[in-house]
Amino acid sequence: MSKQTILFIGHLWPEPSSSAAGYRTLALLKALQSESNWQIYFSSAADKTEYCANLEQLNITSQAIKLNDSSFDDFILTIQPDIVIYDRFITEEQFAPRVQAHFPAAINILDTQDLHFLRRARQKALQSKQELDLYSDDCVREIGAILRCDLSLIISSYEMQLLTEQFNIAAEILLYCPFMLTLENKHHIIHKNSYNSHQPYNSREHFVMIGNFLHPPNWDAVLWCYQSIWPLIRKQLPQAELHVYGAYPSEKVWQLHQPEKGFFIKGRADDALVTLGQYRVNLAPLRFGAGIKGKIADGWLSGTPCISTAIGQEGMALNESKNNEPSSWGGLIAETPEEIAQSAIQLYQDKTLWQVSQQHGEQIIKQQFNESQHTLAFINTIKQLMNNLSAHRKNNFYGQILRHNLYRSQYFMSKWIEEKNTKKND
Repeated sequence: MSKQTILFIGHLWPEPSSSAAGYRTLALLKALQSESNWQIYFSSAADKTEYCANLEQLNITSQAIKLNDSSFDDFILTIQPDIVIYDRFITEEQFAPRVQAHFPAAINILDTQDLHFLRRARQKALQSKQELDLYSDDCVREIGAILRCDLSLIISSYEMQLLTEQFNIAAEILLYCPFMLTLENKHHIIHKNSYNSHQPYNSREHFVMIGNFLHPPNWDAVLWCYQSIWPLIRKQLPQAELHVYGAYPSEKVWQLHQPEKGFFIKGRADDALVTLGQYRVNLAPLRFGAGIKGKIADGWLSGTPCISTAIGQEGMALNESKNNEPSSWGGLIAETPEEIAQSAIQLYQDKTLWQVSQQHGEQIIKQQFNESQHTLAFINTIKQLMNNLSAHRKNNFYGQILRHNLYRSQYFMSKWIEEKNTKKND
C-alpha cells in the first residue's frame, strides 16, 4: 500500500496528564503509528500549554493552524491529506468545509470523545429539574457532523445504542472505540516507563476524587460531594480525609479547601496513577456526563475501587446494573447522597468487598478496553474505507447531501469571515 498522509485536527493540543480526552487523543495517534506507511500530522487552533504532549518525540509532525484563515488551505495543499480526523464535532464544522473544497476524496473521521449533546442535555435537565430532552440544537449539529463524516468513533457502548436505536444512525458509519488500555500501558504512553501500583488494602487510607476542573461534570461532582455527601461520610469516619485532585482549579475550587472538615483541595496530580494508587476508595459522584470516565479507569489501573452513579457506570461495566453487586462493577453504584455515603463507608471498611471490587475493575480493563483488540479494529476499519470509499458513501447518501449543502455554505461563510477580519486588521 502506498504511503498515506493522516491529518488529525485537535480541538485542543493533547494533554494526557490533564484529562481523559487528552490521553484518548494520544492513544489514537499511537494506534495510527502502528502502520509504518502512514505519515501523521497533528494540528490545532488552540493555544499550547506547558502540559501538552511532545508530539515530535513521537515522530508526529505538529502544526499550529488558524480558524477562518487561508493559511490552513496552504497547509493542507502542502501535505495533501488522504485521511482527516476531527476531534469533536465543532472541529469538523470549522475545518471540514475547507478540506472538502480541496480534497473531496479524503476520508473524514470524527472522534466524538463523548456525545456532547447528551452531556449538555443531562446538565440542563439537572439544573432545571425537568425531564431529559435530547432534541436540541447541539443534537442537530453533532448528529449532522456524524452523518457527514465517513466514520465516527463512539467511545461508549451506551452511546452506540442511543445513536443506532433512537436516532437511526447506520451502524456502518460508526465504530465502537473506547479507551485502549492494558493494566500497564497508560502510564507507559504518558511517562515512557512501566508502572505497577497495586498497594494492598491495609497500606491505603482516605478517599480521593480526581478530574479536570474545566469539565463541568467534575466541578458539579466536587461541589455536590462537599455539600451533601462528604459530611455524611465524615460523621461516621471522623478520621477519614477526602483529597481532591484536578487540573486547572479556579478560585471557587480552592475555596472548598477545608482541612478542619477533612476536605483537601490538592490541585493538579503530576501522575494520576501514582496518586490514585495511594488511596483506598475513589469517589466519582457524577450527576451528569457522557462517554466513559477516565477517572474511573485510572482508579482501576491503579487498583483503586470506585463509588459512582449510574452515569459514571455507563459504558464501563461488563454487566451494568444498579443492584450494588460487586460482580457487575469495580466498586459500588449509588444515587442519593445517603446511598453514596453508605456505599463509600462500606467499601472503605470491608476488606473482602474491596478486594473483589479491585479484581473486577481489572477484569473490565482487560475485557472491555483491550488495547490490541480496539487498535486492530480501528486500523482495519480505516483500511476498509480506503478500499471501498465510493460504495461506502453511496450507502450514506443522505449524509452526502448534508455534506454537499452545509460544506458549501460554511466554506463561503468562513471565507467571508476571513475577508472581514483582513479588512478589520488593515
